[in-house]
Amino acid sequence: MAKDYKHRTQNKNTASTSYRQKPESLSLWRWMLITALIISFVVFLVYLNSSGSKQAPLSQGISAKPETVKVEASKQEKKSESGPVLPQFDFYTILPEKEVIVPDYEINTRTREERVGQAKAANYILQAGSFREFKDADNLRAKLALMGIESKVEKAKVGNAIWNRVKIGPYTQMASVSTIRARLRGNGIDVLVMEVGN
Repeated sequence: MAKDYKHRTQNKNTASTSYRQKPESLSLWRWMLITALIISFVVFLVYLNSSGSKQAPLSQGISAKPETVKVEASKQEKKSESGPVLPQFDFYTILPEKEVIVPDYEINTRTREERVGQAKAANYILQAGSFREFKDADNLRAKLALMGIESKVEKAKVGNAIWNRVKIGPYTQMASVSTIRARLRGNGIDVLVMEVGN
């Protein structure tokens, strides 16, 4: 009787090929992973070296004279000893200079100067009122709208309080400001005339 050896050899070959392929494929992936890690580590070191060299001149204030470096270093030490440096805002000082209250005698003088043609170019705003409650400011704005005068409510922080200011304008001629001011005074509304800087 004949024996069939075909199946026995296929089982040995498939087992041996699968046994051989797994370690080779795993070792190939291992080498690829190790190579990728090494390359990424080298790139990281190059990045650290280049970013560290760029930041050093900015923080140290490198110049030709070593005395200036020492002076700047001592200034930085003094700043660090005094505490954190708070930001400086200039609009608290600039904004009040932009709105200057024009006194009554100056209004008449500027009106005369405009008639003669010697007036300087300026913008004027009328402040009809200043209220803590928005509702009161809105009521005054509505009253002005019934009179045919367009106004707006602006919020302003004075100390810890927030004020709602009713403003009219801007106007470029003092004559029109005087007319509107007289009309508002006739209706019991006293206004401040402010010159707004350009």
